[in-house]
Amino acid sequence: MWNYIARRFLQLIPTFVGATILAFVIIQIAPGDAITRFELDPTVEREQIERLRQQFGLDQPVPVQYAKWLSGVLFHGYLGISLDYRSDVWSVIRQPILNSMVLVVLSTLLIFAVAIPIGVYSAVRKYSLGDRTLTFLAFFGLAVPNFFFGLIMLYFAIWVNDNVGRPILPIGGMTSQEIGGVPYLEAPWWQRTLDVLWHSILPVIVLSTSGMAGLVRIMRGQMLEVLSQDFVRTARAKGVAERMVIYKHALRNAVIPIVAGIGGLLPGLIAGAGLVEVVMAWPGITPAFLQAVSAIDIYVIMGLITISTFLLIIGNLISDLLLAWVDPRIRYN
Repeated sequence: MWNYIARRFLQLIPTFVGATILAFVIIQIAPGDAITRFELDPTVEREQIERLRQQFGLDQPVPVQYAKWLSGVLFHGYLGISLDYRSDVWSVIRQPILNSMVLVVLSTLLIFAVAIPIGVYSAVRKYSLGDRTLTFLAFFGLAVPNFFFGLIMLYFAIWVNDNVGRPILPIGGMTSQEIGGVPYLEAPWWQRTLDVLWHSILPVIVLSTSGMAGLVRIMRGQMLEVLSQDFVRTARAKGVAERMVIYKHALRNAVIPIVAGIGGLLPGLIAGAGLVEVVMAWPGITPAFLQAVSAIDIYVIMGLITISTFLLIIGNLISDLLLAWVDPRIRYN
């Protein structure tokens, strides 16, 4: 197993290099850089601008810039220096990544915890009133864009708070300014954690809606297909309890395609969280990425792309390992 994991990482190095080369070239094609704005300022001397270009390596050819950046990433884990913040890239992007991961982890747990049982229920009670109702809600969740649903949820939160007379639901942001009359940063850690979880309620619901709706439809279709196969009929003919047939025999086979799709779930949720973060003022990856693009902060952009690519690689590896655990026919040597 460990040999397989090591081989997979070695095989994914060309993929990583190719993706970062493409991103680096596209960024360089855009006119100007982070130092260009100083050229428009008459109070900044030309010599100072040239020193800044030399300091950040912007006076060198693009292949040389990329080679230095890639060597720093591969051999030292160094993502470069932010041209806008004048500090290490990792210190700039660490907190936005952690903020986004709060939404991603909670949304992933909610998607699987809700979608799989609902999919099984819809398949077992095919064409019942509950199945038809859940099917309608699933299509509704797939049809409504996340950013629009986020606006609806914000309006709903304002309406609830106005009618109740106190803030029952959070309205944007990740934290409160005060917790129990105490500034947020001075409150105990458990109160800060609960405050972040409270603010994440609406973004998590919005973010998980479309993924949950799609997974329900996939789970229902897979369960219907498996329940019609011969081994299920044989198990029922032998007198196996219906609950055992559904959850031990049918579900384990029906969940295999879902496990195979976990590889794209992690980066997909982060990408899907983008507009949700902007609409609901959550300080995550997308606001940081948009700010870096606006400032043409090359190495911050590359750092965020690198993290997203790494998450995709890890997600694919995890899905392969889970497939071997779920399906005994698959073995890795």
